[in-house]
Amino acid sequence: MSGRDPDRRRALLDAADRVISSEGPEVSMAAIAAAAGITKPILYRHFGDKSGLYEALADRHVRTVIAQLRPRFAEPGADLRGRARATIGAYLDLIAANLNLYRFLFHRAGAEDSRTRSHMTSLVRGLGEELGGVLAAERAALDPVRAQVLGHAFVGMVQTTGDWWLEHPEVERDQVVEGLVEVIAAALSPRSARASHAAARTPAPTRTTPASPPGIPH
Repeated sequence: MSGRDPDRRRALLDAADRVISSEGPEVSMAAIAAAAGITKPILYRHFGDKSGLYEALADRHVRTVIAQLRPRFAEPGADLRGRARATIGAYLDLIAANLNLYRFLFHRAGAEDSRTRSHMTSLVRGLGEELGGVLAAERAALDPVRAQVLGHAFVGMVQTTGDWWLEHPEVERDQVVEGLVEVIAAALSPRSARASHAAARTPAPTRTTPASPPGIPH
């Protein structure tokens, strides 16, 4: 059997998912290997090294989350608040239901390994670009650059707020969802768009050199 056999890799990732979910984000690589019935060197051989295992897990789970969110924020004909509410609610439900995996990827693997952190950042950035494209296509009055700014801002805001919410279980999920929906709706309101356009048209102030006191040259 090849060390890069896709079915074997999938089975090893399944084993990693199970042991991380049951034992927590600080689980050792040796425990992951044991759950798969192999040794740690053989585990690494299937993924190149520990970074390869981290990246494979990140790719599997971040892409899964994005695939589940995409139809919600891109649903044609649905109102803005409804789509934002459905997308944010689905995201919070996913990370809460997979808490140990979320913390393993975003808190441990991302902190320990720069390759994994860069890979996850690239995936999240892609979602921001995609959302910006949706906003630009749907809202003719929205400048394409502003659409991209807002797309990335919304994704980053939801991600970091979700991370905060996981540390504050006393806060109601719906309260978090509605707070984020209000921010998104306000940012996309006609008043906000007009203010942005006005700010873009306002020339930058001209810098002047202050006058020197008498007898002191510039």
